[in-house]
Amino acid sequence: MWIASLWRAVRCVSLAALMASPSWAAAGASDPEGVAGTGTRPGGSGLRLETRLASGFARLALDCVNREFPNKPDHVMNGDDDVRGPRNLHPAFFGCFDWHSAVHGHWMLVRLLRTLPDLPEAAEIRAALNAHLTSENILAEVAYLEGPERKSFERTYGWAWLLALARELHGWNDPDARRWSANLEPLARAIAARYLDFLPRQTYPIRTGVHANTAFGIALALDYAREVRDSTLEARLVERSTTYYLADADYPAAWEPGGEDFFSPALVEADLMRRVLPPGEFEPWLERFLPDLSRGKPPSLLEPAVVADRTDPKIVHLDGLNLSRAWCMEGIASALAPEHPARPVLEEAAARHARDALAHVASGNYGGEHWLASFAVYMLSTPPAGDR
Repeated sequence: MWIASLWRAVRCVSLAALMASPSWAAAGASDPEGVAGTGTRPGGSGLRLETRLASGFARLALDCVNREFPNKPDHVMNGDDDVRGPRNLHPAFFGCFDWHSAVHGHWMLVRLLRTLPDLPEAAEIRAALNAHLTSENILAEVAYLEGPERKSFERTYGWAWLLALARELHGWNDPDARRWSANLEPLARAIAARYLDFLPRQTYPIRTGVHANTAFGIALALDYAREVRDSTLEARLVERSTTYYLADADYPAAWEPGGEDFFSPALVEADLMRRVLPPGEFEPWLERFLPDLSRGKPPSLLEPAVVADRTDPKIVHLDGLNLSRAWCMEGIASALAPEHPARPVLEEAAARHARDALAHVASGNYGGEHWLASFAVYMLSTPPAGDR
């Protein structure tokens, strides 16, 4: 089976890369076979997030959630009093180079702790979450968000990951998690309100391969709305999805990838629409949207992107593209009938992308290491048909 051979390959190449990283070495991972220990539920590729591999990812996140500098703030200054450092501006999410990476770094730590409670880093993860996700810190984040000239702050990439974090904490029967969830609730409500305010006024979707991509922002928000049973938010997200994307056909996927993409605009849109449309409607929509997909075309969409320089903070985005393409392909394939001709095309392409990208999560360069592990954990631990 291709899944078994893929897993053997990924275990070798990804561990070789991770073990070369100082952060990974700090986890004490000296035995590549240690990755075959206790694992979580598999993602759609059949790969499992095993304990040793998860420890390496945890170390990458723990190394960055408390690291204030270097930092690239998305910060509008309204006066001299706003000339402040990241920790002062964002007491919960000041690390990991930028706010959104800090947020999904925290999401990753919660996901790891929830799915692998005996992880060696569990106590350190709880300490970091206890320090950052306090009521005082979160209320300061809400106050920042509501400041003047900040309507577009982190719209919608950071918004989406914040709701993913809230979703991950929601309903987890753990004393710490219940407290973190309650503390985070005011910020999650503020972000949900921003979706409801903004989306009716956004006439056109943003079809970029980076942060502002509308389909990705809606997809994670929709997962959150369904988890917490926010029917008002869910209805708005579904309405916007169909308004923006239902009529799409003959998407120019051969133009992908762009030189700094970490999303495929084509695949992230399709991954959203499989959440929105029932199977009987999704399959014909996909066939109109990507009519050559069943024939393995275009190749530029189905072959992993080439990353020429992992020290360049924009070019390294393409490693993230390979990871997000893999989870999108798995999700899209899961919504197709077993006999649909596009299903094996997507599954095999997802395997190639996963194998390529997991080898480079830990490159030794902070430009990629501060965020790629979150994408890897999302890909490895999220069943394609939906979380949990």
